[in-house]
Amino acid sequence: MAICAVYTTNSLHSTCFVPTSTNTHLGFHQRQVFFYTSGKKTRKSSNFSEISCSAGDANTVVIGLAADSGCGKSTFMRRLTSVFGGAAEPPRGGNPDSNTLISDTTTVICLDDYHSLDRTGRKEKGVTALDPRANNFDLMYEQVKALKDGVAVEKPIYNHVSGLLDPPELIKPPKILVIEGLHPMFDPRVRELLDFSIYLDISNEVKFAWKIQRDMAERGHSLESIKASIEARKPDFDAYIDPQKQYADAVIEVLPTQLIPGDNEGKVLRVRLVMKEGVKYFSPVYLFDEGSTVSWIPCGRKLTCSYPGIKFFYGPESYFSNEVSVLEMDGQFDRLDELIYVESHLSNLSTKFYGEVTQQMLKHADFPGSNNGTGLFQTIVGLKIRDLYEQLVADSKATAPLQATKT
Repeated sequence: MAICAVYTTNSLHSTCFVPTSTNTHLGFHQRQVFFYTSGKKTRKSSNFSEISCSAGDANTVVIGLAADSGCGKSTFMRRLTSVFGGAAEPPRGGNPDSNTLISDTTTVICLDDYHSLDRTGRKEKGVTALDPRANNFDLMYEQVKALKDGVAVEKPIYNHVSGLLDPPELIKPPKILVIEGLHPMFDPRVRELLDFSIYLDISNEVKFAWKIQRDMAERGHSLESIKASIEARKPDFDAYIDPQKQYADAVIEVLPTQLIPGDNEGKVLRVRLVMKEGVKYFSPVYLFDEGSTVSWIPCGRKLTCSYPGIKFFYGPESYFSNEVSVLEMDGQFDRLDELIYVESHLSNLSTKFYGEVTQQMLKHADFPGSNNGTGLFQTIVGLKIRDLYEQLVADSKATAPLQATKT
């Protein structure tokens, strides 16, 4: 029989957190839950009640994904939630402009929701969304911690359509919480809450090529305006966003190909998966022989390769003074069904069955990057996160009886 705490609030701008946690005589956790307002006024809404029950279950697993805008975070989230099953959708009956995605197992929160300034406010103060002064890190920390501890929160909503701060939405603690955006590893307090962290590192050349392709072809922007937009963001990106990659457990680097001399179109890519050694519950993927240095050109009878071909590399390196293993793919696939040949030469993939990586790639063949290393490595990282989650849950279940005995 679980002990449940029932709490009610009138303000959807309140934030709940758990400062203390005590064991009951039954061995369950009884939480003391408090609400407080952030000091900002917002539109009133109707009362709601939420019941929080704890019966020794594992805490919410928190994953952090950092990247600049337009660098593939949304696609990565779609691949990740697919690995766990169930479609990721906005909260039902909520704000149609919500940035949150919820599936059977995962909840994805966009950290833009913690902007403390709306679009007009940033313009008036002369700061970008990348600037820490435009974000509420205290609230971010308190709410991520509450969700990790199994307590529902009222998360703000930043409306990307209007540029305004909308009334908040109720978020219940999921099995897996993914916080994605510009700053998941910026604040040390938030960083400490992460069970695993990923950084998408898109090189300036590729980012520029992608932005030209999107903004000129799809939005009618001029080349000059695109260059000006990139240059305006660069100082804050270099100061506040890019340094976070040193803390990531895995980094996906997207670079210009080395197979075509002088290529600057960004259509053929060289992608590197940088995996930190010594991370609990995470074993880096390797090619052929763990710890060795391998260069492999798989094109032949079992893998169709048109120009410029495909080249893989694997080996140990140092990354911000950390020992890492690097898996690299340069080039792109002609036929995804032949990816099984590459998959069969990779180890530590954390798949449930032979060919699962290939199956996931075929399942989302229309996603951006599905014919190159971005899609391949995003899929692999998704499988590794699933494995990490299952190990964490297994450990939690194993230690729960011991904790109950001590009490």
